[in-house]
Amino acid sequence: MVQTLESVKERLKHVKKKRLVAVVVVAALGIFVWRSCFAAGRGGPVVSYLTAQADRGDIVSTLSGSGTLEPADAYTVTTLTSGEILSADFEEGDTVEEDETLYEVDSSDAASSLERAELTLHQAQRSYERALESQADLDVKSTVSGTVEEILVEAGDDVAAGQELARVRDQDTLELEIPFLAQDAQTIAAGQSAQVTLGSTFETLPGTVAAVSGANQVLTGNRIVRTVTIELHNPGAITDGTTATAQVGDLSCAGSGTLQSKGSATVTAPASGTVTNFYVSEGSRVGRDQALLHIDSDTVADQVDSAYRTLRDAEIALENQNDTLESYTITSPIHGTIVEKLYKAGDTLEAGRTLCTIYDLSYLTVTLYIDELDIGKLQEGQAVSVTADAVAGETFDGRVTNVSIKGSASGGATTYPVTVRIDDTGGLLPGMNVDCTITTASVQDVLRIPAAAVSRGNRVLVYGEDSGGDETIPEGYGWREIAIGETDGDYVEVLSGLSEGDQITYQPADTSSSLLELMMSGGMGGAPGGMGEGPAVMTGPGM
Repeated sequence: MVQTLESVKERLKHVKKKRLVAVVVVAALGIFVWRSCFAAGRGGPVVSYLTAQADRGDIVSTLSGSGTLEPADAYTVTTLTSGEILSADFEEGDTVEEDETLYEVDSSDAASSLERAELTLHQAQRSYERALESQADLDVKSTVSGTVEEILVEAGDDVAAGQELARVRDQDTLELEIPFLAQDAQTIAAGQSAQVTLGSTFETLPGTVAAVSGANQVLTGNRIVRTVTIELHNPGAITDGTTATAQVGDLSCAGSGTLQSKGSATVTAPASGTVTNFYVSEGSRVGRDQALLHIDSDTVADQVDSAYRTLRDAEIALENQNDTLESYTITSPIHGTIVEKLYKAGDTLEAGRTLCTIYDLSYLTVTLYIDELDIGKLQEGQAVSVTADAVAGETFDGRVTNVSIKGSASGGATTYPVTVRIDDTGGLLPGMNVDCTITTASVQDVLRIPAAAVSRGNRVLVYGEDSGGDETIPEGYGWREIAIGETDGDYVEVLSGLSEGDQITYQPADTSSSLLELMMSGGMGGAPGGMGEGPAVMTGPGM
C-alpha cells in the first residue's frame, strides 16, 4: 500500500503528541535553549541529524483504546399495574427465558372490569345488527307472493314510518272454510295437516288447519257443525270459487266449501324517509320478500353510524381490558440473568416502579472512541485483542461489530464510536474497564527505515548520493526519492528506491523530540551522539 508523505507526517504528528508528557517537553526546551546559546557562541545555529540503515523487519500498525464493558442487552422491568404481588418465583442470579413469568399481581378488579366490557360489547353488537337490519329494510319487500294490485306513492314522496306504500294480492295462498261436525271440530287444532280434494278434478292437495271456529251452526238434517279454515298453496291453476272437500286425520268434513285467495297484503314503510326507486309496477307478479321500492332515510343512516361507533368503542374498551388483565402477569422481555430484584411476593406494587433488572450475558460489548485520522482504518469484522486489569494475565478475543459515522467534536478533534463484541467472556463482567488493541495493517520481513527520515515528496537523505551543491545537508549525503508502504508510526515500509544496508540521515520529526533524543543519547555536554539508529551528525558554522 503506497502512502504519501503528508499522510505519514500527519500520523507521526499524532503519535508524537500522544507520547510526549509535560515534564519531557520542559526538559527538551531546556536543552534547546542550551544548544541555542552554545551555537550562538560559535557563530550560528546547530542542526542535529540522526543516522540509520535500511534494514528488514516486521511492521504492525495498531490502534488502541479503552472502555467499559456492557452486556449484550439490558432491560429494566417496570409496570403500570398496581396491586399485591401474589408470586415472584425467581432470585438474583437466576437465568430466565424470554416470556417467562416473573410476577403475578392480584387481578380480581381487572377481571370484573373485563366481564363488564364483554357485556357492553355484546349489547353494542346486537344494536349494530338491528341498525343494519333497519337499513336493509329500506329496500321495501313484499310480505307475500302475488300480484301488485296498487302502488300508493310516487318517487320523491316523503313517507312516515308505518305509512302504506303498496298492496299485493296473495294468489299463492288459498283458504277453504268448510264445516265439520261439532264433536269432531272440538278435536281439531290449528297447525294440523289436512287433505283437500278438488270437486272438479278430484285432485288431492295438502293443507294446514289455520283456525277452528268456536261457534256452532245447524245444517240441514239438524246437523250441528263448526267451521274449520284450511290454508293450502295454489299450484297455479286453481281459481277462486273452486269447490272442495277436506279431511283432517281420520275426520271428514260435513259438507263442501269453496276456495278463495287469502286476500291482499299491505306493504308499509319501515322508517321515515324519501321514496327514491321502484323495482316493480302495478300488475307485476312478485314473490315473497321481493323488493318493491327503496326509501332513503337519514334517520336510519344516523342510527347505523351511531351504532357502529358504539360498537367500535366497546371493542376497543374490551381490548384495553384484556391488555390490562395481561399486564397483571409480568414476563421477562429477554433471555438473560437477573442482576437485581426489588420486589418480592406479598409486596404491594405501585405503578411505574422498577421491579427487576435483567442482563443478557451471552456476550459483552465495549465502545471505543477513535480519532478522525484513524477511523478510516477500521471496518466491521476486524479482530481485537482485549485485556482487563481485573482479569490479569488473560487476553480475550473480540471483533469490531459497528463503526459509527456519527462523530463527536471536542477540543478541535473529532472521535467516532466503534463497538467491539467479546463472545468468549471468561471472567469478564459488565462494568469492568478493558484495553483494546486493533491490528489495522501487518507486513512481515519488509525493507524499512525510521518514519521520521521521510521528508516532503517522499525524499530521503542517503549516504553517497550527490548533494547537488546543497550546503544545508550533512556532507556526503544527497536526496533520493523513494516509494513507501505501511507504517506503524516508528518505521515505514520502503517499496522502492533503497536497498538493505543503505545509510540514511535525518532530522528528528520536531525540535522537542530531537532534543529529547539527544538527551536520552547523552548529547547534553555537546558530545556527538544519536538515538540508537546511528551517530548524530552535527551541521553548522564551525562544526
